[in-house]
Amino acid sequence: MNTPASELSAAPRMRSLARVVGLWGAVWMGLGSILGTGVFVSLGIATGVVGSGIVFAVALAAVVATANGLSSAQLAAALPVSGGTYEYGHALVHPAAGFAAGWMFLAAKSASAATAALGCAGYLLHTAGIADDVVTRVAVALAIVLVLTALVAGGVRRSNHANVAIVTLTLAALGAFVVFGWMSADMDLLAARLGPATWTGALESPTALLHATALMFVAYTGYGRIATLGEEVREPARTIPRAIIATLVLSMLLYVSVSAVAVLVVGSETFAASTREAAAPLEVVARAFRHPEVAWLVAFGAVTAMAGVLLNLLLGLSRVLLAMARRREMPAALDRVSEATSSPTRAVWAIGAFIAALVLLGDIETTWSFSAFSVLVYYGLTNLAALRLPVEARRFPRWVAVAGLVSCFGLAFFVEWQVWLAGIGLLGLGFVARAWILGRTRSVHA
Repeated sequence: MNTPASELSAAPRMRSLARVVGLWGAVWMGLGSILGTGVFVSLGIATGVVGSGIVFAVALAAVVATANGLSSAQLAAALPVSGGTYEYGHALVHPAAGFAAGWMFLAAKSASAATAALGCAGYLLHTAGIADDVVTRVAVALAIVLVLTALVAGGVRRSNHANVAIVTLTLAALGAFVVFGWMSADMDLLAARLGPATWTGALESPTALLHATALMFVAYTGYGRIATLGEEVREPARTIPRAIIATLVLSMLLYVSVSAVAVLVVGSETFAASTREAAAPLEVVARAFRHPEVAWLVAFGAVTAMAGVLLNLLLGLSRVLLAMARRREMPAALDRVSEATSSPTRAVWAIGAFIAALVLLGDIETTWSFSAFSVLVYYGLTNLAALRLPVEARRFPRWVAVAGLVSCFGLAFFVEWQVWLAGIGLLGLGFVARAWILGRTRSVHA
């Protein structure tokens, strides 16, 4: 199914938004969506899988994310519509592929949102000195989800100024972590904890390395927000690819620096254990610095960053659910938009309820692993759609999309087998639900 470029641009024309976002404005937006759960929680989870080889996993995940980011960028330029790969799959591959992308996006990002809520709760409890047992952490996380869902349902959006403030605070917290961490590190332990021997060990266990890479890939996927800015970016064909690459490079440098400092100061085993036991790994590591007071800044930066990510996810997920309901691939009742708030209130509360259900699992490693599998399938379909672009609509060589496709579908099955089996089962359940909903719609209109 090769769709001509003329048809790709034939989407309904609505009132255009002003093109006011430049290169660094787009980069700041990308960093605001990336720097959250990935750096404050998932680094510790991936370290538990590959140990000191986390540095390799971070770099490898960045390479995979770059291929996917370029595929997303050229699709956004060719098909400037809301809905992301859900719409690209429908237009370029097959309606079933579009549904699979939308369904897995809902699953992946809801799991990411649940991880953000649990991580945010962990940092709050640990900083406040409150006993961080699973029940308390889940209760606080549920309260966070409830409050933010109510805000989004009421039509409250985070402004660009708020995004800049959150990103600035996050960068300050991470910068302080790296600087004070290096000042506190015992350089006599450098070779033992980050030397060539540890890297060789990671390379000798490719399964663990690829598993950690799959987990870290999710930490980069906020770059997708840049691709959705096509209507508001100056010179989008030139700016969006550059912004995506710049965002990924900056994110990788931060991830490598933070993970290296954490492993050097406390060791990979302690770093991983702090994630499992307290869900606040960077704050735990910062308490081991010569200046432990920096832990408060790290914790505050973590809370605001993850709350911001959760708010963004609620906004994005509810809009995808709304788009699916409009196509009648989700219950029609979810396509209502409130006249008072201009918000898809029912879709927002449905997403909030699903995130809350995942929070009840109480295990950030499980929710993050499930997110990794689902988002890799989603971006695999993104690359498949990019391969179906007509030649005149392509902006990058075909091998970029091929590399992304192979990497995503390959890495998806390096997470725990129970997780990918559950993911496949959920995908099958989604198609059963879709068939039932479409069947009811046809019978109503018959």
